[in-house]
Amino acid sequence: MDNSSGVGVLDKAAAVLSALESGPATLAGLVASTGLARPTAHRLAVALEHHRMVARDMQGRFILGPRLAELSAAAGEDRLLATAGPVLTHLRDVTGESAQLYRRQGDMRICVAAAERLSGLRDTVPVGSTLPMKAGSAAQVLMAWEEPERLHRGLQGARFTATALSGVRRRGWAQSIGEREPGVASVSAPVRGPSNRVVAAVSVSGPIERLTRHPGRMHAQAVIDAATRLSEALRRNGG
Repeated sequence: MDNSSGVGVLDKAAAVLSALESGPATLAGLVASTGLARPTAHRLAVALEHHRMVARDMQGRFILGPRLAELSAAAGEDRLLATAGPVLTHLRDVTGESAQLYRRQGDMRICVAAAERLSGLRDTVPVGSTLPMKAGSAAQVLMAWEEPERLHRGLQGARFTATALSGVRRRGWAQSIGEREPGVASVSAPVRGPSNRVVAAVSVSGPIERLTRHPGRMHAQAVIDAATRLSEALRRNGG
């Protein structure tokens, strides 16, 4: 094989995955595109299927499996977190408020990175905190661009409305005033992956006394700039 690593079985497994990159393949198709002997191609495809790196479609053809999507998402998350530190620190320094990065996980959102205020009252959301998707500007941002059915489901019991989310989509950012926690205001903007899908929300949060009842007026531009920097980093790195 041209692309030899010296570990034959891995080279052959990689050839099977590369062949499936262009679409579903029958066993005969795999044999033709990889040059592997039929029993070898079959054995490898079935072994890869066991590890969920290969799956079958409705016609029984081999296709790339769900494990690859999971690994890709994890790689994207690593890139996001690697870039998040300096971006959130800059956002905190520009606004003087705590900055956070949230990702959606099912019906919750998780704070995956944060930069704390250096002094004074800290409205902290510790990294690893799990918060509901029913309230707060980050929840609005993570919900606003969902498919209609998921959006409709997510709005049940939420502190914000479909009209509010329509405004978020139009403006490109969200704000909340005492929505998740009394006395706390926040502003959030979406981080988009290479496919333009919203993959995270960048936020600043602090007491209403500092952020006022119109926090977006003060901080929307800084939050959008931070979200744009993270989106560009993900696009540059392909995910």
